[in-house]
Amino acid sequence: MTPERPLWRTAFSPRWSALLLLALAIAGTMSVLGVWQLDVYRSKTAEATAKQALAAPVVLQSLFSVDEGLPAKAVGRRVTVAGTWGPAADQVFIADRRHGTQDGFWVVSPVKLETGAVMVVRGWVATVDDPAGVAPSGPVQLSGSVVASEAADSSGDAAKGRVLSSLRIPTLVHMVTYRLYDAFVVQTALDSGTVPSPAPAAVTPPSPPTDHAGLRNVAYAFQWWIFAAFTLWMWGRMVLDAHRATDEDDDAPLKQDQEVEPVGSSGTVSA
Repeated sequence: MTPERPLWRTAFSPRWSALLLLALAIAGTMSVLGVWQLDVYRSKTAEATAKQALAAPVVLQSLFSVDEGLPAKAVGRRVTVAGTWGPAADQVFIADRRHGTQDGFWVVSPVKLETGAVMVVRGWVATVDDPAGVAPSGPVQLSGSVVASEAADSSGDAAKGRVLSSLRIPTLVHMVTYRLYDAFVVQTALDSGTVPSPAPAAVTPPSPPTDHAGLRNVAYAFQWWIFAAFTLWMWGRMVLDAHRATDEDDDAPLKQDQEVEPVGSSGTVSA
């Protein structure tokens, strides 16, 4: 029986080496197309997110009602709020908020609207006794950005006083006697109303959530990468099949020789 031919001799034969180079070129092109589709997705996402952040301010009530939950499309939107500052007793402070290199508190005050009220992050103070944290009163019109409730629970803090560890509407609804919108507004400008003096330090609104536009391009990218992998797999499969066929061809003459009946030498032919 002839020794089995090594697989590498088949793979690196001129024919299959040429096909390997072709397969690598095709797979490389497909991989580049996949990266390009991913770049298209990132570009569309960045453009959509920036467009959302730069959109003209709208009235808060036009995005959703006090009876609705906060829609995802409203998070990060710039809005205007016109109403009257709520009772000073309903103002709260959110602890452990960084401003520069100093820890302090966010000052959150209610603004009563025609339907319900919205909690407004007016700014930052170093201590809850800071004069800048005194609750305002009277009519007000302000601009700001919509932010959602934080995940951490602060219901235990509500029973102890007006200093909370997190910014959560589910906690605040039990601390006031009126309905609240399911969102906060981080104040960026006081358009009209009494300007407090001193005023809390401005708080920068969080960046708007990423608008994942062009998710179809991500699917296209993965399709191209799968095609690239399939191309190389097909080359390997074809080489393996060719190698097996070559071994069978090499063993065929030996099998034929074994099947030939040898001429017997023990018998003699009589005349």
